[in-house]
Amino acid sequence: MVRRIIQIMGLIGGAIGGGQVYGWMNGAVSWSGSSLGLLQKSGTYYMNVAIGAAFGLIVATMLAGKIIQFMQEGVAKTAALPLRQLFAGAGGLLAGLLLAVLLYPSVAELPGIGALLPAVMMLLFGYAGMQIGLHKQEELASGLAAVLEARRAVPEDQDSRGYEEHKILDTSVIIDGRIADICKTGFIEGTLVIPEFVLEELQHIADSSDLLKRNRGRRGLDILNKIQKELDVKVLIYEGDFEEIGEVDSKLVKLAKALHGKVVTNDFNLNKVCELQGVSVLNINDLANAVKPVVLPGEEIVVQVIKDGKEHGQGVAYLDDGTMIVVEGGREYIGTTMEVLVTSVLQTSAGRMIFAKPKLLEKAL
Repeated sequence: MVRRIIQIMGLIGGAIGGGQVYGWMNGAVSWSGSSLGLLQKSGTYYMNVAIGAAFGLIVATMLAGKIIQFMQEGVAKTAALPLRQLFAGAGGLLAGLLLAVLLYPSVAELPGIGALLPAVMMLLFGYAGMQIGLHKQEELASGLAAVLEARRAVPEDQDSRGYEEHKILDTSVIIDGRIADICKTGFIEGTLVIPEFVLEELQHIADSSDLLKRNRGRRGLDILNKIQKELDVKVLIYEGDFEEIGEVDSKLVKLAKALHGKVVTNDFNLNKVCELQGVSVLNINDLANAVKPVVLPGEEIVVQVIKDGKEHGQGVAYLDDGTMIVVEGGREYIGTTMEVLVTSVLQTSAGRMIFAKPKLLEKAL
């Protein structure tokens, strides 16, 4: 059956080729002039068509065996290709053919042998596109996987409710635990995204031989269970992974770009990396500093001095939110609760620091 189809195609192709040869050699058939000239030209034209058809049939018959063998080998090699390579090659082939179709109008009217240029363009562009697709299959697969994962991460009814932002949790903010309290207050909107590679890192920490690390890892897992089961927050477990990237922080940045979301962290270094990569980040420490009570110079507060300061004669106290207060001359009051007068407030990258002096000293002056 395949041999018969090849012979028919050779017959038709030879006939068309014979007609084209007649046109190139003698010009188009003129419909003006004597009837005898028209018949002569028509007779010559049909003779060329017949000769071309016979030649095409002979060539197709001679080459049919090799063509069938080539087709069978091609089918076997194509069937043996992995599905990813097959799709990449097919996509590149379609892109090359589409480019040839777009360029076809500019070369369609070329005379003579230039009429074969469109077919040559389709062969060349199709082959080049297929080769490019095969060589770029890794990048195409990664890009397609990211798009599909981002699409899967979006709730199905999101179109009817508008855009819903994703908040991607990193390992440090889960272990920290304050994210659960923040979610409970309702200040976090959208969907919390917990990547599977973050869960694997938490499990690795929870299985550590070091007691402190093991307790931190288990605390993180308990926090996640609390968020999922006790809080009215949408949680999405992202099952994808970026295998070509080794660092968890880099994976978080990549995922945030793919989902157009924000990274929630209290890791200073990850915060800086996100800023450099143009990824929005929510830092729990920045939020904690922002909601601390404002203390102005001249105000009076009651504190308990608990230890020595770095400088001679200094004492150190803490507010309920953990803000450190350096009390000048407070060393002799260690272990006592006293009123102090705020002298200055210093905001550093590590947090807020308050300098004060005992109120009793102020009255003495």
